[in-house]
Amino acid sequence: MTTAIPDPDRADVVTPDADGVSPLEGGGRVLLVACGALAHEILHLKRINGWDHLDLACLPAILHNRPDRIPDAVHAVVTRNSSEYDRVCVVYADCGTGGALQRLCDRLGVEMIRAPHCYAFFEGVDSFIERDEMTAFYLTDFLVRQFDAFVWRPLGLDRHPELHDAYFGHYEALVYLAQSEDPALTQQAADHAQRLGLRFERRKTGYGELATTLEQWASQD
Repeated sequence: MTTAIPDPDRADVVTPDADGVSPLEGGGRVLLVACGALAHEILHLKRINGWDHLDLACLPAILHNRPDRIPDAVHAVVTRNSSEYDRVCVVYADCGTGGALQRLCDRLGVEMIRAPHCYAFFEGVDSFIERDEMTAFYLTDFLVRQFDAFVWRPLGLDRHPELHDAYFGHYEALVYLAQSEDPALTQQAADHAQRLGLRFERRKTGYGELATTLEQWASQD
């Protein structure tokens, strides 16, 4: 079942699919409570693997600009809908919540991806940690597409370019962790690096541990 991707400025709601049928209808299913930044990848994995028993509820990706709000938003969706499902799984990493999201999931008895953020699980958590790249600024497919909406404008760089060094003066490279083979996205990412005055590097990660985690959840009884 396919869900609509919510506008980042809308309230945290589970949206109906293209046929107008709510993904919350029907029992014996698994609900994925996910960051909207992962919606494209999750829907693709659902489609190619035939995971029709997985339903998707996306929270606005813009919550990443206020990570302190993520646990409450996840809590609201889980508690509102858990009775309709056999299992609920949270498709977030820690994402700047300082462990609060993991503590919430432990308390609610739901699984989540164990990683510091999506950059780590796309590349592979162990590999990402081993690199220890303190001077790298990361983009995913989603962030390449939404660079102005999620980076440039929220940081005020469209209005105050003099802030550039305060935000990016300590970075040396923009690393594009690519989920897809899309020359247009690669060019966009390179353009973003040039705008920021950073060396550009592209790494093809695919879906990484997002794919393997969803496969594990999909195959559990």
